[in-house]
Order: sequence, then C-alpha cells, then structure tokens
Amino acid sequence: MVRITKVHTGGGDGGETSLVDGTRVGKEHPRVAIYGTIDEANSAIGIVRMELGRASFPMVETRDYADKLLGLIQQELFDVGAECACPPGGVPEQMTIIGSDAGERLVSEMDSMLEDLEPLSSFILPTGSPAVANLHMARTIVRRAEREACALREEVRPEVISYLNRLSDHCFVLGRWITANTGEKETLWTPLGKREE
Repeated sequence: MVRITKVHTGGGDGGETSLVDGTRVGKEHPRVAIYGTIDEANSAIGIVRMELGRASFPMVETRDYADKLLGLIQQELFDVGAECACPPGGVPEQMTIIGSDAGERLVSEMDSMLEDLEPLSSFILPTGSPAVANLHMARTIVRRAEREACALREEVRPEVISYLNRLSDHCFVLGRWITANTGEKETLWTPLGKREE
C-alpha cells in the first residue's frame, strides 16, 4: 500500500523528478510525459464521472453503467501510469501490471454498446452534453498518451500501447452510447463543399 505523508517535498524545484526506482530525470523526459498525460486523461475521466453524477442527469441505468465502466478505467489508468513511471526493466516485483485481458474487456464492452447504436454516416463533432463532450476530451488525451508511448515503443510493453489505443476508442463509443440512451442528437461533420454559408 502506498503511504503519502507529504506532497510538497521541494525535490522537483530544480526541474527534475524521480521515477519509481528513485532514478532522477528531467521533467521534460519522454517517460514523464507519458505518465503525465495518463494522469491528465484520468482527470478528464473524473470530470465525466462528476457530470454523470449530477442530479439532473437522465436515465439512471445509463449513468450507473457508464460510471461503473469509468471507475474501473480510472483504476487501470493509475496502474498503467505507475508502470510507465518505471525505467525500462525496472518494474518492482511487488507491482502488478495490467495484462491483455484489460484491453480485451474494453473491446467486449464496446461491442456490447455498439449493438445499441446506428452506424455512423459521417464523423462526429466533439460536442454534446457535458459528460459526452468531456469524453471526447478524454479520448483525445488518451490518444496523445498513446502517441507518447509509441515514441518509446522499445521501452513500453505492447499491452500498454494496445490498452491506450482501445481506451480512446472506448471513450468515443461510450460517448455515442450515452448520447443515444439519453435521447440526444449527435452533431455530424458536414464537409466544406456541402455546408451552407
């Protein structure tokens, strides 16, 4: 169990931080960027969950199901972030890391939600209710984390990259599913040549 008694150590005042094993690196280090972006994605998902929890949110079953999925995802993002905060080959023996089953679960959840959705006829603009709009934000942040992980693909397990890839898709599908279940309309992209001025 992690025990945190003091947050403000001052150890980062010079622009460096510690990886899990104590190795000091600059805060601009690509590995720090990965787990920083994962933390950003986790925070965005936290905002989605807050929006789902608002008293005025319709369809309690939809809200509860989405919140349950996102609660587990937040836990997994901490797992992935902790792993990415380790140097190559430096994951402590006591640390449990996610396996391919986590990504497979995301695919299964997407497949289940897609059964309730109509196929797309165009791209969707990233907007909608507060929960859905923030899912689009989370989706793009997760996609950035994936790109950063790919930049270190020799030092990051394939399961991590796969999980992030599937999670971005999951955020997109979940946003569509929430929109459909709450009776809202998706805003589709209209190509330039077909838009009315």
